[in-house]
Amino acid sequence: MNLKGRNFITLLDFTSEEITHLINLSAKLKEDKYNGKEHKVLSDKNVVLLFQKDSTRTRCAFEVGAMDLGMGVTYLGPNGSQMNTKESVKDTARVLGRMYDGIEFRGYKQSDVEALGANAGVPVWNGLTDVYHPTQILADFLTIKEVFGKLKGINFTYVGDSRNNMGNSLMIGAAKQGLNFTGVAPKELWPDQKLIDTCLEIAKEHGSTIHFTEDKMEGTKNADVVYADVWVSMGEPKEVWETRIAQLNEYQVDMEMMNNAKDTAIFMHCLPAFHGKDTEVGKKIAEGFGDKFPKVKNGEMEVTDEVIESECSVVFQEAENRMHTIKAVMLATLRESYE
Repeated sequence: MNLKGRNFITLLDFTSEEITHLINLSAKLKEDKYNGKEHKVLSDKNVVLLFQKDSTRTRCAFEVGAMDLGMGVTYLGPNGSQMNTKESVKDTARVLGRMYDGIEFRGYKQSDVEALGANAGVPVWNGLTDVYHPTQILADFLTIKEVFGKLKGINFTYVGDSRNNMGNSLMIGAAKQGLNFTGVAPKELWPDQKLIDTCLEIAKEHGSTIHFTEDKMEGTKNADVVYADVWVSMGEPKEVWETRIAQLNEYQVDMEMMNNAKDTAIFMHCLPAFHGKDTEVGKKIAEGFGDKFPKVKNGEMEVTDEVIESECSVVFQEAENRMHTIKAVMLATLRESYE
């Protein structure tokens, strides 16, 4: 399967077979790395990482993945370029596209990564925007396949703000790969109905279901996977915290919810996760809202410390897989094949 020259901006642009190919390629690259097989097959390439939003996993995954493939890497942080300040996105794309063989973008607007992709002339990879986070979904699905040996037919429950970039992308990925997707959240935090309808049509093609509920116990019943994400995304104003906690504190993933799922269920999270007071944000939330919302008094928000530290949690295996899947995306879009 030849994906050379393609942008990786949303999973909506890729067929089920193409997504499967990327997951399988990720597994192959992971195996080769574990076996010490060097694969510097892109030593003549250079890529640039254009970050408006900082990230531990996305940056490290792209840098290590690119270096494993033999590429040169330039990192441009939030203050590292003139894009959207002194230079338009279109002009930035046309400059960077003449210097680099691929461009990663992690930022605020989906329209920005789309403009980069339309004008760069080289593959552009979406490391996260306000609407989609496609590289994360590849890592998630590789992890699920490693645990269960399959994707099709897996009962996948996403708990929390289902209209954010993770909720959107997981729903799309599930529809394309045949997982039964359930979103658990207050109705005002469900995705855009147009996207739901699109995913329903895709799911029909692959024999899977899309379902939303406000009932956390209904939504986690018989789940193979319970997935959570932060309640307030990076870049949202701090004033949002109290409103979001009020909306979602009863949806905190705890052992009661995990025990309501299948005995073999796993917990997943794209990280970072707020599950204690050992972060600045965790401390502030506990001090600022713990009296009003007892569930967050220990700095635990979308998930309890007990769950994330339990045997059912695969969050660090999942985090590692960011590197292998991102490496696969870069390789597949920059080279015709890999043996």
